[in-house]
Amino acid sequence: MHGHSELGTYRTDALIVEDIEAYLESHQRKTLLRFITCGSVDDGKSTLIGRLLYDSKLIFEDQLAALEADSKRIGTQGQNLDFALLVDGLAAEREQGITIDVAYRFFATDKRKFIVADTPGHEQYTRNMVTGASTADLAVILVDARKGVLSQTKRHSFLVQLLGIRSVVLAVNKMDLVAYDRSVFDAISADYRKFAGERADITAIPISGLSGDNITRRSPNMGWYTGPTLLEHLETAPVGTTAMQDRPFRMAVQWVNRPHADFRGFCGLIPSGTVRRGAAVRVLPSGMQSTVERIFTARGERDEAIAGESVTLTLAHEIDCSRGDVIVAADDPVPVADQFQATIVWMDEAELLPGRPYWLKIGAQTVSASVHALKYQISVDTGEPVPAKTLARNAIGVANIATDRPIPFEPYSDNRNLGGFILIDKLTNATVAAGMLQFALRRSDNVHWQALEVSRERRASAKNQAPAVLWLTGVSGAGKSTIANQVEKKLARMNRHTFLLDGDNVRHGLSKDLGFTDADRVENIRRVGEVAKLMTDAGLIVIAAFISPFRAEREMVRRMQRPGEFFEIFVDTPLDQAEARDVKGLYRKARSGQLKNFTGIDSPYEVPEAPDLHIDTTQLSAEQAADAIVAMLIP
Repeated sequence: MHGHSELGTYRTDALIVEDIEAYLESHQRKTLLRFITCGSVDDGKSTLIGRLLYDSKLIFEDQLAALEADSKRIGTQGQNLDFALLVDGLAAEREQGITIDVAYRFFATDKRKFIVADTPGHEQYTRNMVTGASTADLAVILVDARKGVLSQTKRHSFLVQLLGIRSVVLAVNKMDLVAYDRSVFDAISADYRKFAGERADITAIPISGLSGDNITRRSPNMGWYTGPTLLEHLETAPVGTTAMQDRPFRMAVQWVNRPHADFRGFCGLIPSGTVRRGAAVRVLPSGMQSTVERIFTARGERDEAIAGESVTLTLAHEIDCSRGDVIVAADDPVPVADQFQATIVWMDEAELLPGRPYWLKIGAQTVSASVHALKYQISVDTGEPVPAKTLARNAIGVANIATDRPIPFEPYSDNRNLGGFILIDKLTNATVAAGMLQFALRRSDNVHWQALEVSRERRASAKNQAPAVLWLTGVSGAGKSTIANQVEKKLARMNRHTFLLDGDNVRHGLSKDLGFTDADRVENIRRVGEVAKLMTDAGLIVIAAFISPFRAEREMVRRMQRPGEFFEIFVDTPLDQAEARDVKGLYRKARSGQLKNFTGIDSPYEVPEAPDLHIDTTQLSAEQAADAIVAMLIP
């Protein structure tokens, strides 16, 4: 209520401001628990979260009115409130009665703040569940009291364990539908603990999300249960930031703040440890050392900051430190490596292709990386390894990953921020996978670059030429090999030092062990690209004639070379003309089903979008095409 005088109004408004500030201050002091709900389809996850919000009195009047109307119109509980509708925001979810996306909700009690992720139950949405679990401190795994522990319960429990969540609530839901029978609860609890073993800290609670039993208040229907209600447990469960405060200090630099010439601050979130003014720190991967001069937070300058806080640090020395670098305690640094074993959760429609380069984003750093060897796929039902050469959508596997430069890291089990990563497709910028680094491969420490006395420039100068890669791509029968031979002959007459890498020839040796699946094609081009790189280091002009059907691999080879040394040449021949030639009889075999994975028939060819030279073989002879290529290389 406002006063009538200006002074009265001022005082009342001031009191309101004070109340707001006190409210915000109290909320800033509260700890934040992130948790997920997961389990089999229709176990009641959305209903449980809706009940938590309702019983915590965190629903506005207009939301409650909408819930009442929706419950009568599309709800599944007759004339009663359908609490799941508070969370199932997608139209498809409301129509099907299932959750197909990760729905995040925020709420708070007098004791703690919460962010809850309602994750989908269907197997095909495993990737969504992984997304929700990646930042969670605790998992609430629901089990329908009528059904017991199902395969999806085990699947989600395995994923929770895989993602480093150790605190688990086994919520045995729908106890009202089994007459609140203690023996049912005890049997399910025993069954789940037998399956989970010692992998997690498990708290079992019998509940009814629909009726509200043991959610926010103790149920009079289950006097035999003496443990905490679900909300009581959530309010007292340990949170990740509390546990991480006792670990060594780490902070990935997200931004270098230079408002003026006299200030250079390094901004980031502290995932673990404590940093104090005057503390000795090391910047990785460079390894340079300094001391912390000043610490700034959202609440002003401080003498120290702890895990969970976002800070700006200034250092006593002007050392090289950029976005993506990691500032750590000087006496307890993290390892730096470029080869790792990792667990990968594949999220893309297209399968994983080992050898294909992707962007790997870890913390604030993005590097180029490729999966070099898929060791096995993990059965999410049993946790057992299964032989596999690739990963389909929602599959999980263990593989070796190599990055193009060393990066600071910690195993995901020790530090999610320095051990969790995503893979991004370089052409589409789509996130194709999430992963967890396990450890650095020993070869990462044992294999080093050897300094060479003779430079590639000197080798090229001795040959009186600039090294280059002339990459001819096109469908089978386009004429790539014929044109490549003509190019090499013309360059030889000009006393140029060359080498021709032909698609068929390398299959007799370098790639003798590879077939023609998409994954094998990727590996074939990767190997050829590495050979071409060595040859340009030797000062040679490399002529490569390969179908190389995928843009990503052609771009990969381009990136292996120095700028201006790679020339993509599209030998463009209509498929019907290439098939009419069919010198090797390959199209005939492919059409008859005798030859699988043949480009243009049952395997795709991705046409170059911006080749350095476009050869239209319907207009140019092989001789004319070769002249055009030589003229491009040597104007």
